[in-house]
Amino acid sequence: MSKRADQNGTHRGQFEKNKKKIYATQSVCGICGNPVDFKLKYPHPLSPCIDHIIPIAKGGHPSDIDNLQLAHWTCNRQKSDKLIRANGTIDSNQEKEISNRILPQSTDWTKYHS
Repeated sequence: MSKRADQNGTHRGQFEKNKKKIYATQSVCGICGNPVDFKLKYPHPLSPCIDHIIPIAKGGHPSDIDNLQLAHWTCNRQKSDKLIRANGTIDSNQEKEISNRILPQSTDWTKYHS
């Protein structure tokens, strides 16, 4: 299985630079809209990670800073390669990506302890 371009290859360096910029300038999850606590580390569900706004699987750029945003690890996992409308519904046509905020949360992860 080959790795994605942001994990290996030509886009890796730029992805890491943009990840550092995002971690330095953003503090809210781009998916759920709640604050991200940088003290939490993976595998904590609320640990910080980088989300591709338009997933690579849907043609999103792997390292362009305009396609990257801060997210909670669990929000990013729930979003997966879906595009989410501003009202929280999944765009079944997935032709236009309006927003990916307001992803429904099924678990209250604030009580999770790793």
